[in-house]
Amino acid sequence: MILYPAIDLKDGNAVRLLHGDMDKTTVFNDNPAAQALEFVEAGCEWLHHVDLNGAFAGEPVNARPVEEILSQTKVPAQLGGGIRDMATIEMWLTKGLARVILGTVAVENPDLVREAAKAFPGQVAVGIDARNGFVATKGWAEETDVQVTDLAKSFEDAGVAAIIYTDILRDGAMKGPNVTATAELAKAVDIPVIASGGVSSLEDLEALKTCGAALNGAISGRALYDGAIDLGEALALLKA
Repeated sequence: MILYPAIDLKDGNAVRLLHGDMDKTTVFNDNPAAQALEFVEAGCEWLHHVDLNGAFAGEPVNARPVEEILSQTKVPAQLGGGIRDMATIEMWLTKGLARVILGTVAVENPDLVREAAKAFPGQVAVGIDARNGFVATKGWAEETDVQVTDLAKSFEDAGVAAIIYTDILRDGAMKGPNVTATAELAKAVDIPVIASGGVSSLEDLEALKTCGAALNGAISGRALYDGAIDLGEALALLKA
């Protein structure tokens, strides 16, 4: 399993939200590139970024801090938020992102996901953000009647690199991930799954390891900033 430290970007700062609510924001670092370097120096092998403003705007908003991170760090990074057309996908991959995450368009324009995955093999992931088992879009602001597993299965033959599955009600709450739902999703599809939302202790990572080989990794944000998870210890645990 890979541990993906999360740098969520709002108004140019590295922040964490509670339950995806933009009005419940905690700023952890006003220099996202410095935060990224701190994670890299601690040994992380990937970085996970979200343009929160972009997710609502439908286009990149925090491009500058992402570009600064990419220029100052050497580990691969993935980014979601506001990426909804081929031009934006190509722009980010050209700038050095290893992987783009398509969320809202996976529901609204699944053909774009397929086109992008074919054009950029191994560099397109699908972000599935769920509340009570149903997918939410547009920065988690809009509910759909689409079930998580149904959406994931619809991309089985598309060649996507991974599915990032976020349980919104666990995100930023420090209450542990939804291990049961994550395991069910990982077993239901052949696409590698990355767990997100609520990972707040080494015990949570141990629990996620029980999901088996289908679980590619886990994303953690607030717990790393708060010190609830020591990044070095977590990396060692996941390699064991």
